[in-house]
Amino acid sequence: MSIKIAVIQAKDKKSKEANLEYTIQKIAEAANSGAKIICTQELFTGDYFCRTQSDEAFKNAELIPGPSTKALQEAAKENGIVLIGSLFEEALPGLYYNTSVIIDADGSYLGKYRKNHIPQDPYFEEKFYFAPGDTGYPIWDTKFGKIGVIICWDQWYPESVRSLAIKGAEIVLVPTAIGWLPEEKDELGKSQHHAWKQVQLGHAVANACYYAAVNRVGIEEPIEFWGQSFIADFYGQTISEASVENEEIIYADCDLDALKKHRQMWPFYRDRRVDTYQDLLKRHV
Repeated sequence: MSIKIAVIQAKDKKSKEANLEYTIQKIAEAANSGAKIICTQELFTGDYFCRTQSDEAFKNAELIPGPSTKALQEAAKENGIVLIGSLFEEALPGLYYNTSVIIDADGSYLGKYRKNHIPQDPYFEEKFYFAPGDTGYPIWDTKFGKIGVIICWDQWYPESVRSLAIKGAEIVLVPTAIGWLPEEKDELGKSQHHAWKQVQLGHAVANACYYAAVNRVGIEEPIEFWGQSFIADFYGQTISEASVENEEIIYADCDLDALKKHRQMWPFYRDRRVDTYQDLLKRHV
């Protein structure tokens, strides 16, 4: 069985309503092009507000399920697609998460994944806003395959994708918001992007899965989001990649039968020495 997936790389439209409307349009466009699983970028309904610490930003948080979830459910049902949408969740006043919702092709809400690894750097002030996730690493057996979701900073940690893979995830989708700072780009920009892509391609190889990272694009001062969303196969080969600057939908066909055969012939799961990994449960040894 071959499944076409798509990711939507976009710029902030300056309001929740405009961002949601644009994304719903692009979901329909991707579905009309044959995509069966579609994923948004991180926190797609607004700007990347974590550039600063401001209590004003909390007013944009919403319940899950809530209005944006409902709109995505309607889009999923209307287009007959599985949908992953990244939202700013208010669990209760004073408790917020960076959360992705997973919706099946009949519009049913399957559940949520809350970002586990929360960064704290200049202009990436996420610890001010988000509690670490408490959902673990669930997978969802959707109409079009078994999928797992992680979010941005999670992508640097091999344990996150491995946790999804050993539960059976065939496709891992990764809403992301990452870019260059002006004072770093000339010296480190190329190396930073190389590291970002290579670590994720390694996840696809080591876990024998399809892997899709979807980034924001455009300048939100002072960050220049570097776009370059990509989809890779289980050999770590880039199947599809977006540009640095443009809003785009990229697509890839995921052959799940070929994936199963690959896992049989490259038996990473058989040969794992789980009895030797105890130290991984410690912060240091």
